[in-house]
Amino acid sequence: MEQSCRAHEELSTLPIMLCHIILSGREIPGQNVVSVAPIEVPDESMYPRFAEPIPNVTVTVGRDALLACVVDNLRGFKVAWVRMDTQTILSIHHNIITQNPRISLSYNDHRSWYLHIKDVHEVDRGWYMCQVNTDPMRSRKGYLQVVVPPSIIDNMTSTDMVVREGADVTMVCRASGYPEPYVMWRREDGQDFNYNGESVSVVDGETLTITKVSRLHMGAYLCIASNGVPPSISKRIMLMVQFPPMLSIPNQLEGAYLGQDVTLECHTEAYPSSINYWTTDRGDMIISEMEIVGGKYEAIPVDSGYNKFMMLKIRNITKEDFGFYKCIAKNSLGETDGIIKLDEIPAPPSAFTTTQKPILDNQTIRKKGQLVQTNEAISSTFQGEVFDGQIRDFDFYENSAPTHNLNINLMLLFCLYHIILVS
Repeated sequence: MEQSCRAHEELSTLPIMLCHIILSGREIPGQNVVSVAPIEVPDESMYPRFAEPIPNVTVTVGRDALLACVVDNLRGFKVAWVRMDTQTILSIHHNIITQNPRISLSYNDHRSWYLHIKDVHEVDRGWYMCQVNTDPMRSRKGYLQVVVPPSIIDNMTSTDMVVREGADVTMVCRASGYPEPYVMWRREDGQDFNYNGESVSVVDGETLTITKVSRLHMGAYLCIASNGVPPSISKRIMLMVQFPPMLSIPNQLEGAYLGQDVTLECHTEAYPSSINYWTTDRGDMIISEMEIVGGKYEAIPVDSGYNKFMMLKIRNITKEDFGFYKCIAKNSLGETDGIIKLDEIPAPPSAFTTTQKPILDNQTIRKKGQLVQTNEAISSTFQGEVFDGQIRDFDFYENSAPTHNLNINLMLLFCLYHIILVS
């Protein structure tokens, strides 16, 4: 029997202890189970045979796994499940041997034998064998693959960072999982960024090193880990780049006429965010009066990230408002300013207006005592000097007939009629 057991162990890797238990029919320690010795069957066709291979199974950690062993013509033989790498007996026929509470057994029609593993752990990964106590012993094996979705290792991963412009910065992202996760970096807003002289949208690897970082690198970055096991996971890391204020002025010279409203404008960039204000050429700080109806000054700040747009609206310009205005930006790293000059310009002419009057074809227009004959139809829109609602220096005649001739004729007829009446 000892030699037979050694032969069985070499063929099937079944432990000698299990071989002795099954072959000898002794009771299994701690179990009220008596195994049955091998059955000698002279005809090979009468031996049990495996109907199909044991399929390899892949399961996500925390889920349940099922391994199936299908044996035809089992008759009085017994089926056992064994964990190969640890040589642990899990079950013999209808009985569970292992003390692992997550493992159970089910069977169907004395043909299909199922090994159930609940709440699969990574330690469950490995080879499992289904054995039948023939002589020699027959077996099939299947692999249980346990996969683990990726996760970010927080204590080994960078947090939000603040660096000075021009310095080098390295962000690190460590991830775990099985298979080993693939890690990549990209900006949260999806924009390309300068990576060591190249414009890229994605950088592969656990580390992201940017040399000579600039304010254009400022923003949120995502470290994304994936390994084909859903879900992928990401961590958001803010990169803040510090620099002193910078200022630009679209128009350094502005013009306005008396009574007009005018808006002065400056653009600033700074991080940390700057304190912005306006002063006059005398150095007096300008206080915004936007909440006061009819107030003189209204300072309008518009923020966009590290960009700020400073606008100063001056209402109802007077002589005292012409001169120089200064926009100033300060933060903990420095300050800067810019100057805008406001000059007086002549008021636009307002004495002329556009008058609508219907004009007939073939008209004659007299301007300042001169006749101007037109051969074409004249637009009904023309411009003339207006005084008290009347058009001056423009007289109109229809069909080119002077109206003073008509007036003379009427006077002659009136005189002749008066003579006749007197007579």
